[in-house]
Amino acid sequence: MSNGYTMMLKAGLLLLAAVSFALFTSASVLAHGSKPHGSKADDAGPVVKEQTLWGIAGDAADVVRTVDVTMGDDMRFQPASLRVKQGETIRFRVKNTGVLLHEFVIGTPEENAKHAELMLKFPGMEHDEPYMAHVDPGEVGEIVWTFNREGTFEFACLIAGHFQAGMVGNITVAAQ
Repeated sequence: MSNGYTMMLKAGLLLLAAVSFALFTSASVLAHGSKPHGSKADDAGPVVKEQTLWGIAGDAADVVRTVDVTMGDDMRFQPASLRVKQGETIRFRVKNTGVLLHEFVIGTPEENAKHAELMLKFPGMEHDEPYMAHVDPGEVGEIVWTFNREGTFEFACLIAGHFQAGMVGNITVAAQ
């Protein structure tokens, strides 16, 4: 092969690598940008309230208490378990003390496990629900949630590998 052809081939491979990198990083940004999941601050409309097995999006005016939760690169939440009364509307203030991105997602153990498996297969998957807060390092996210059903639920970080590393906490909702 001629030296000119080899240089063109190398330049083409470098261009392909650069385009691939740009596409990969932009897909990650689209899926998990700096805006926390469930944050409707920049959206035109209000939070869509949809009943789930673990409750419904709450109104800030109905908050009865605020629960501060920290999450970090040790793949743990503090506190790791919470007790709530059925009917309570809670404001979760979730601080990411790590250097990695983390999530705080409320759900049933089954739903969170299913979602975590999907995140392993499709780590760039976009999702934005009122029971999710995606929090950049050093930042604080917020969720307002009404627990209108009794039961045992959980909060988890569903970013690929985090759930599998044990980044899960429990919520017990007791009947009134």
